Amino acid sequence: MTSTICIMISITLYIGFVIGIGFWSMKKTSDTGDFYLGGRKLGPFVTAMSAEASDMSSYLLMGIPGVAYLSGLADAFWTILGLAVGTYINWLIVAKRLRKYTVVCNNSITIPAFFANRYRDDKKILSVIAAIVIVVFFVPYTGSGFSACGKLFGTLFGNGGAMTDQSYHIAMIISAAVIVLYTTLGGFLAASTSDFWQSIIMTFALVFIIFFAAISVGGLGTIMDNAQSLAGYFDFNAMHDVTTGESVGYGFLTKISTLAWGLGYFGMPHILLRFMAINDANKLKLSRRIASVWVVISMAVALFIGIAGNAMSAQGVIRNLEGTDSENVIIVISQLISKNGVISALVAGLILAGILAATMSTADSQLLAASSSVSENILKEVFFKKMSDKTAMLIARITVVVISVIGVIIAWDRNSSVFGIVSFAWAGFGAAFGPVVLLALFWKRSNKMGALCGMISGGAMVFIWKFLIRPLGGAFNIYELLPAFVVAIVVNVIVSLCTEKPSQDMIDEFDTVVSELKNN
Repeated sequence: MTSTICIMISITLYIGFVIGIGFWSMKKTSDTGDFYLGGRKLGPFVTAMSAEASDMSSYLLMGIPGVAYLSGLADAFWTILGLAVGTYINWLIVAKRLRKYTVVCNNSITIPAFFANRYRDDKKILSVIAAIVIVVFFVPYTGSGFSACGKLFGTLFGNGGAMTDQSYHIAMIISAAVIVLYTTLGGFLAASTSDFWQSIIMTFALVFIIFFAAISVGGLGTIMDNAQSLAGYFDFNAMHDVTTGESVGYGFLTKISTLAWGLGYFGMPHILLRFMAINDANKLKLSRRIASVWVVISMAVALFIGIAGNAMSAQGVIRNLEGTDSENVIIVISQLISKNGVISALVAGLILAGILAATMSTADSQLLAASSSVSENILKEVFFKKMSDKTAMLIARITVVVISVIGVIIAWDRNSSVFGIVSFAWAGFGAAFGPVVLLALFWKRSNKMGALCGMISGGAMVFIWKFLIRPLGGAFNIYELLPAFVVAIVVNVIVSLCTEKPSQDMIDEFDTVVSELKNN
């Protein structure tokens, strides 16, 4: 009972802290430009850490350790490599150019608005389609975040440690309410600032867990001995099959499919918005270094926690975790830590707050991206063009609440898949937006029709490959993002070349951005 109370104290203090950030940010948020992009005032550290915190979600503290716990090094490693390379390249080639271009393009404050302004889409067809894509993929993505929070605290505070429908629903609603509260109050600034602090808590959780795990089994040597004793477990080219205890090959096609996760970064609205929001484009180089170092180290530590957790199970320190229960390895270790006195219980609460932070840091960004698409790119640009700033702010906040309610409804079933939704949404954004973003920034000849056809074909191919082609198996059993991304970029290029050339002012604008980049 004492440990539960201490855990609750830590988590309550954390929740109070992020709500306080919401009230602080509200004083600095006066219009929709502030609400959706923070007035482009983010510093390099907040830009870097909030981008990566919003990127990692609960996958960092639950997904990676869970995969590594069950199957060993290979699957987690190749995923991490793809994500790390994708992160670095996105910061290297997209960040600064996007920041410059969105300012030149009529100070675009959302990704759909940038598409419309870049291609002179006066009818706003591009921005509306892009907004629909964001809503289609982000609303269930947000719901998956609420579901993760519900499962975390529903398990912790359920009846005898077992999650029930009631404990799940109560935990999910409270978590969603907290996220909605600070996001509705302070918008993008609240989300980014809280994400910065959430990344620090996530880091603490990772570091403390790995040290505790190593000490509890007698050192790193014991962990390594256990990993090497399992067939295929400590191998880059094989996986450990927990059912048979045998080694299973991890082939070239599987590696390419897993590495393809990195392509998703070019189309992630909640990450791209961080690039657009920094106060000085020339500071993005510093942000890139901070982000790249943090993401590599944090994912590597998360992987090792999974491997250490397996050794703890083998030693009988923690119970054996099977199937999707392996994703709870950090939770199980935290519960063990909490039994060692009041201070340890408070620390365990902070670690669990780190898992909550990982989920919240993504959910708040998703809420804002989906909200901006509905209020700015559909309601304001299409139906209410003369909307006042005061009305626009009210609608923006109402939209956040409405989308959150829909997300809660989607996540109501506690048996709903969290990471399946994340994987599918990641592919959807990567294929629908990634090629459009890259060609808009780097190819002068791209035009509106190419962007529109590329966006639609990329999004459609994600569904086609996922549900019609991938089930065929064999060579077709690859992550849907890869084929959909290739189709989208090919369609974009072919349609652009077969249709009217961009207008001269579009070409001049492109040259202006390129010139500014060369001079800085």
